[in-house]
Amino acid sequence: MAIIMDGKALSSKVKEQIKQEVSEITEKRKPKLAVVLVGNDPASSTYVASKVKACELVGIESIAKRMDESTTQEELVEVIKQLNEDQNVDGILVQLPLPKHLDEQEIMFMIDPNKDVDGFHPINVGKLHLKQKTFVPATPKGVMALIKEYNINLTGKKVLVIGRSHLVGRPVAQLLVDANATVTIAHSRTTNLEQLCYQSEVIVAAVGVMHLVQKEWLRQGVILIDVGIHRTKENKLTGDISPDCTDVASYMTPVPKGVGPMTIAMLLENTMQAYKMRNAL
Repeated sequence: MAIIMDGKALSSKVKEQIKQEVSEITEKRKPKLAVVLVGNDPASSTYVASKVKACELVGIESIAKRMDESTTQEELVEVIKQLNEDQNVDGILVQLPLPKHLDEQEIMFMIDPNKDVDGFHPINVGKLHLKQKTFVPATPKGVMALIKEYNINLTGKKVLVIGRSHLVGRPVAQLLVDANATVTIAHSRTTNLEQLCYQSEVIVAAVGVMHLVQKEWLRQGVILIDVGIHRTKENKLTGDISPDCTDVASYMTPVPKGVGPMTIAMLLENTMQAYKMRNAL
């Protein structure tokens, strides 16, 4: 039976460390995160509310810019420009996805790279691949923090990343390579996924298909990191990896309370990083 990698517990530990750090800031202003939400998508609204609440719990100031579904590209660009110029704002996050009539790429490019706490600006993406200090996207950063917390040595391990998105798959693959793993990236057009899974010692599933990874595909002792999140017909949360894979895994992240809580914790860490850079602490 797998050891369950408790993301909620590690997230709480990280938040407590940040709270302590923020409480020790006396002479200067507190760190500040700006979150931009366009439209009325219920999931996005929930995510924004959870980020604002997390900031409040650790003492980071936050502002949520909520904009109508009909917001134009020009209006959104103007808001980003204002936040870039605001000397009291350390981090800027635009909640994705944006409404379809808006150009997400242009908006990501507009954010000041020094305030890009999501790590999506091409300058920060480039720095990540050059192993330079930068903002690491929160979910991949959370995956690596969990692996480190459980003292899992990736050196030489065969790691399969299922998913090639710019948000998770590609950056987490780069981080795994930097940790000396031997990494394979699979995706929707991979033809031998079952075979690749069986050959792998670690699997990071971030493909967005419920229960794609099956127990029969896995070798005994595999380490499973589940980034997926879905709702079943019974309205329960579950991931990209079938829950019964705990029978063969040595370590496995649960859904919920696995990678999810770590994403917000790492966003707070990135906001602190932006604050320190701007204040040269």
